Amino acid sequence: MKRFHVHVGVTDVDKSIAFYSGLFGSEPSVVKTDYAKWMLDDPRINFAISAREDAVKGIEHVGLQVEDRQELEEVYGRLRAADRPVLEEGATTCCYAQSEKSWIADPDGVVWEAFLTDGDSTVYGGNPDLDRLASANAATSACCVPQMAPAKPACC
Repeated sequence: MKRFHVHVGVTDVDKSIAFYSGLFGSEPSVVKTDYAKWMLDDPRINFAISAREDAVKGIEHVGLQVEDRQELEEVYGRLRAADRPVLEEGATTCCYAQSEKSWIADPDGVVWEAFLTDGDSTVYGGNPDLDRLASANAATSACCVPQMAPAKPACC
């Protein structure tokens, strides 16, 4: 079963953890100094926040997290059929996790990722270069979000 993913850039992780923990009625499953994640079943969502100096505040990206390779191939097929450029990033480290992922941007530049997480990481990870997904309306800087224009070095 797929899980909806939302990543929000915040100014203060501690204040945001307190707010979202109250909103969700649950503490985060992962807490770092610059990051937190809730894996909720009601609603079924992977909700993450991060405070990165060069990241956009507010919604950074959305996505679909899958539970196995078969679901990943199903979602990848949908991305390819969407008639938009797709970057198949493959195996990567992002948000303190090891994942396989691909990225796409909708016609207005909203960035989506499709991914399967298969392990933890001790580092936050880097940013893929997705210039070909560029859109005039796309965010230009966010950690773990494809860079839509040349940017300074990755956040980690």
